[in-house]
Amino acid sequence: MKQPNIGTQSIWAGENDYLAFGATQVPVVHSVSFGYDDMDDWYDVAVGQKEGHIYGRNTNPTVQAFEEKIKILEGAESATSFSTGMAAISNTLSTFLFPGDRIVSIKDTYGGTNKIFTEFLPKQQVDVMLCETGDHEAAEAELAKGCQVLYLETPTNPTVKITNIKRLAKAGKESGAIVIVDNTFATPVNQHPLALGADLVIHSATKFLGGHADALGGALCGSKELVEKVYHYREINGATLDPMAAYLLLRGMKTLKLRVDKQNENAMAVARYLQTVDMVNEVFYPGLDSHTGHEIAKEQMSGFGGMLSFSVRGGVDTVRHLLPKLKYANRAANLGAVETIVGPARTTSHVECTPEERAAMGIPEGLIRYSAGIEDIEDLIADLQQAFAALPADVVVKAY
Repeated sequence: MKQPNIGTQSIWAGENDYLAFGATQVPVVHSVSFGYDDMDDWYDVAVGQKEGHIYGRNTNPTVQAFEEKIKILEGAESATSFSTGMAAISNTLSTFLFPGDRIVSIKDTYGGTNKIFTEFLPKQQVDVMLCETGDHEAAEAELAKGCQVLYLETPTNPTVKITNIKRLAKAGKESGAIVIVDNTFATPVNQHPLALGADLVIHSATKFLGGHADALGGALCGSKELVEKVYHYREINGATLDPMAAYLLLRGMKTLKLRVDKQNENAMAVARYLQTVDMVNEVFYPGLDSHTGHEIAKEQMSGFGGMLSFSVRGGVDTVRHLLPKLKYANRAANLGAVETIVGPARTTSHVECTPEERAAMGIPEGLIRYSAGIEDIEDLIADLQQAFAALPADVVVKAY
């Protein structure tokens, strides 16, 4: 029998071993500890010689089912989970970077990730080199100097820039680096970094994997050897995924393919519409022919994702008037949910950064991040049309 497609895997993968009492859904196991009458069995489980659970900070059946599902969806050998996406990123980097080490990355990463690169790692005497996103030659030159970690995010948050994973993964491995890719925006539906040469894949499961804005979580997938090292760091430092959150993420992932396919479709339609709006300066979406990373995205992605961003004339003043007029969009700091979500980078992805830091990363104060939901596209377009039409005349005049 052939390997099932990802839509089928999203529903069925990884759950059978965790069902109980004839249930068709994975149960939520809230127990903090797991008891043993046989002292030898207890010891064997505790030291990893037998399958089982000892203490909830380490492992939990519900959490393990979530890990099994994302492992299969990403085509990985192993997976572990975390309390949040940033916990996944910080724990992974802390596992592999030590004083005197060097990491190469790109300038256009999520604001929290960028803070790790610019604030925390330098304090730990880790040398950080951030290359211009899309300048593959510059990144290859830096990788040739040697480093311990190459960290990529593609598409990026919030400007959805694209990096050639296969090309830089090859250069990274030649330099002896562990290649890590944040696949949050793309999801396993649209992109498989491990198949393109990455060693590890990270997700903020809070976003598209869960898809309903009701559970925090993070995930890491890759080889058993590397994932076990990060798991050991996480189990000691304690950024454990809660079993109820794991259950909600599992439930959300059952519709992952359906949701992401619709979000791909909606984001493309919204991006094309925004290109026709005079008050819009620029639209950033890798599905557009005008996008600088479009050709690379076509090669390494099967869909262009549900995320786009656009800059408006008049900057922050226009943003202040435009966003509250949208009826079918939550103005919030999340993304990847079934509802459309909008917000400026200055209060969402890069709120931790100063205006000067955002400007240095090519993020204008008038940039709006748009996470397309699964609503009917006609309603989303009409909503944007009425919001632009309702802008006060003085705002429009000042914008020009």
